[in-house]
Amino acid sequence: MVLRPPVEPMLAQARDTLPGPGALPGGLAYEAKLDGYRALLFTPAGPGGTVLLQSRRGSLLQRQFPDLVAAARQLPHGLVLDGELLVWHEGRLSFEALQRRASARARSVAQLAEALPAHFVAFDILQIDGQELLTAPYEHRRATLENLFTEHELAPPWTLCPMTSDPMLAQEWLTSWTDVPGVEGLVVKGRSQRYLPGSRRWFKIRRRHTTEAIIGGITGTLARPHILVLGRYDDTGRLRPVGRTVPLKQAAARQLAEHLRPAGADHPWSGARFIAAWGSHEALDVTLVVPKLVAEIEADTAIDRGGVWRHPLRYVRLRLDVSVADMPRFGEGVRASSG
Repeated sequence: MVLRPPVEPMLAQARDTLPGPGALPGGLAYEAKLDGYRALLFTPAGPGGTVLLQSRRGSLLQRQFPDLVAAARQLPHGLVLDGELLVWHEGRLSFEALQRRASARARSVAQLAEALPAHFVAFDILQIDGQELLTAPYEHRRATLENLFTEHELAPPWTLCPMTSDPMLAQEWLTSWTDVPGVEGLVVKGRSQRYLPGSRRWFKIRRRHTTEAIIGGITGTLARPHILVLGRYDDTGRLRPVGRTVPLKQAAARQLAEHLRPAGADHPWSGARFIAAWGSHEALDVTLVVPKLVAEIEADTAIDRGGVWRHPLRYVRLRLDVSVADMPRFGEGVRASSG
């Protein structure tokens, strides 16, 4: 079977700590987890075909990344790589620059590709020479991927994701590498695992002080939001408020305003009353919005009722690459030390 987009990528479930050696089949492999856009790259089956770049959700992105399409000419035909799209800007990995690339309009695509060149960090190979490898164990796929980089002398924008099977080294990576902006933590895989599209059979461990929540309402206006009211779904499917942010900076408010949409009468918080602060009786004037956007936030550990932050949260950024289905449930993922 020749793979064609859309192909669901295999996913990871969040954990607070590194798993034990028997947690996944065949022993463990540890990869660096980088803060970019998950993407699958497809080279054509033969000369004259089109290079395709698929997002995690199945959208095609190759028009936004003509620099990668051009660089893919050095790759063999019939190849499918799984990896992470990244952009270096001002000496560091920049998620904001990557979002600009991914959402660029046609007239600015070439200019942004020149100013903010993209990189593809490959961590898996799903097909080579037109032969799919989904049923091959991870260690075989990894060896194939390493051979690809060696035989074709691949260099930037192509990068092989760092991997180790040494748990002591993995712990060192988790401690030291995550001090570098753009390195989030580790992804842990079973060395004999098959590639299972859409399945959360890998583990991810983030060393960070951030987490995500759903934007359910705002104060201010849709054109100039001031404070975000955030929520998470509980196990019954009910959207539960978890906190509010401090006032947004002007640049963040402008970015959010482009994506906010007013909610209808069926919003799960219709008729609810929101207070200005934990323990306060002062009400917030909240405008409800369609709860489809995910915000990354910074939080402390002062948590009430198993999942509500008592102190205001700090908005970090909008996560357009993450869906509400990927959110921790109400009361989960609230430790400040990991996500």
